[in-house]
Amino acid sequence: MGNVLAVPISIDPPADAAAPQRNPKAPPPGERTTSHFEGCRGCGDVPGSLRIRSWVADDGISVVSRFDVLDEHQGAPGLLHGGMLMTAFDDSLGTAYTQVTRSAVTARLETDFRRPVPVGTTVWLRSRVDAVVGRKIYVSGDARLGGLDGEVAGTARALFLKVGVEHFLRHGRPEDLEALGASREVIEAARAAR
Repeated sequence: MGNVLAVPISIDPPADAAAPQRNPKAPPPGERTTSHFEGCRGCGDVPGSLRIRSWVADDGISVVSRFDVLDEHQGAPGLLHGGMLMTAFDDSLGTAYTQVTRSAVTARLETDFRRPVPVGTTVWLRSRVDAVVGRKIYVSGDARLGGLDGEVAGTARALFLKVGVEHFLRHGRPEDLEALGASREVIEAARAAR
């Protein structure tokens, strides 16, 4: 079984976890966040994406996100595909961590589905950074219908790991990295360093 983990990665912060500290370069409360990558299927504006929009919440370490459930997002007839709700959580929880650090990747995401989400509705997500321990960022959130105080459609918790730009240079597709401004030489040097 090679690289299969015998024990799941914990998404529970340890008792000695530090409270999150807001990154001074993060957008101020109330400001809309930008897409981290235009080709993203969560927050990018590309065919089939959720086109999630997020804003920094008043506490500065949380975000509020929304997406409109369209026909292209359905799984069962007239209902949102569960994988799309997980994508929405991954994007919204990931946007929350940007309030404390520049870049990280999802290590584990746990989602509980509470009720069906009809096509034609708007999903509102609230995501917050709960704790930070070294490279680990613990984030949780919920998804609601009918506004931020509406009925809970799902909840999620995740663990993100802080990474540097070299992670993306080593593992991303060269054509996407070049479109973002990375030179072929920088990409090849990062891959040679693996």
